[in-house]
Amino acid sequence: MVRSPEQNAALRVATRERIETAAVRVFARRGFAASSIKDIADEAGLSAGSIYRHYASKEALFDALLEQASSGLVAASAMLAADADPVVLVREFTRVFVTDLMNGNGEAEFFLVINQGFISDTPAGTAERLARTQRPLWDAFEAVVRRGQAAGQFDDGDPAQLTAYYFAMLSGVAGMRTVLPTAMTEAGIDLVLRLLMRKDAS
Repeated sequence: MVRSPEQNAALRVATRERIETAAVRVFARRGFAASSIKDIADEAGLSAGSIYRHYASKEALFDALLEQASSGLVAASAMLAADADPVVLVREFTRVFVTDLMNGNGEAEFFLVINQGFISDTPAGTAERLARTQRPLWDAFEAVVRRGQAAGQFDDGDPAQLTAYYFAMLSGVAGMRTVLPTAMTEAGIDLVLRLLMRKDAS
């Protein structure tokens, strides 16, 4: 049966998603440098040739994942820049982020892969690319923390440090969710927010 152009396009999209999902799993387990196209092909249940029809190299595949991460960071920055109550903004941001990590669809592994690329700068240039989109997110979050402190909603402390520890906590949640998935089965949003909330808040 001959497929229509629409069916072919849908099949290409589905195959790319399958490859990217497999790549995230492999990169999360092995790291970028130790992973190969064959490893990813085996994980995806495809031939290496099938992957090369969509991505010219392992680097090109990782580049596609970086683009997805960058788009997500830009969207998150825009969300935090909204003119809304600081507690509402931070709670919703945390809810979306942590719920994604807990959903079992590979978001925790994806987060770890991006963190690995940022820390190790592998492939070369990854850290700089991510910094360009991560910095605005941190700045937006820090600005919300400052507004929350001015309103008496968030605890005292250097907003930049609170922001750094907040995102470090999210990194830890992603790591635990990947390594010990049964240890973290609930979103625990209120636990994460305790870092910021005033201790005497009702």
